[in-house]
Amino acid sequence: MLVSAKQMMKDARAGHYAIGAFNLNNLEWTKAVLQAAQEKNAPVIVQVSEGAGKYMDGFKNVADIVNNVIAYQNITVPVALHLDHGTYDGCKACIDAGFSSIMFDGSSLPFEENVAKTKELVAICEEKGMSIEAEVGAIGGEEDGVVGMGECADPDECKKIADLGITMLAAGIGNIHGVYPEGWPGLRFDVLEAIKSKVGEMPLVLHGGSGIPDEMVQQAIKLGISKINVNTECQIAFAKATRAYIEAGKDQAGKGFDPRKLLAPGSAAIVDMVKYKIDVFGSANKA
Repeated sequence: MLVSAKQMMKDARAGHYAIGAFNLNNLEWTKAVLQAAQEKNAPVIVQVSEGAGKYMDGFKNVADIVNNVIAYQNITVPVALHLDHGTYDGCKACIDAGFSSIMFDGSSLPFEENVAKTKELVAICEEKGMSIEAEVGAIGGEEDGVVGMGECADPDECKKIADLGITMLAAGIGNIHGVYPEGWPGLRFDVLEAIKSKVGEMPLVLHGGSGIPDEMVQQAIKLGISKINVNTECQIAFAKATRAYIEAGKDQAGKGFDPRKLLAPGSAAIVDMVKYKIDVFGSANKA
């Protein structure tokens, strides 16, 4: 059964570890991430972007797949199903579809509108026992060919959003979505400290967690990061293992073209990557 991320966030913040939030792309991803979390006895957040939700034929289908895999694999660790970078309409759709957590990303809106819409969604989530993440300040990354070096959030704006009753806050501290460019200067721990001094015990979220050096991630956890998003690294691991299988000609031997065989090495690579990340984040045996 799905749970809200509230308790796991509180526990992570108090215990100085972070919960891995792994983006799903299909059934293989869902099975692999949940298997890894169960093997590591770690609470986990599985999440989809709105694009992945469409790819998987809608948020209701995503919720059904996750619930069915939990039941079939007899998953006993806490699992939250979360919307990643949701629009206002996307959040409403996920609430209706049975998600247990949402992220409203109003960071591109005028600040007052971000506040108003976040406030409204907080009230709905409160009533339904769901967790909610909000965002202040853009996260860097490549968009339309332009690579941002990672923007930083305004600590005062962070405080205003944190005070609305959200569960967790995503704030830019120089992090970037996707593959990190050459010459990336690293996370801004000074900004993280400034945000933490304003928002107190509020669990903070690190987006663009793929590709940040492990010791930098662990330092961020010490300073209050309690949820870390991982997507790109699992995709790269899956692609690499699939490429190796095909380049070795295994798809042409016997029934190696069977998708269950063809996708097996990539799926195993996701399991390994998720387990590795759980160790880095310190959330193993915290279920």
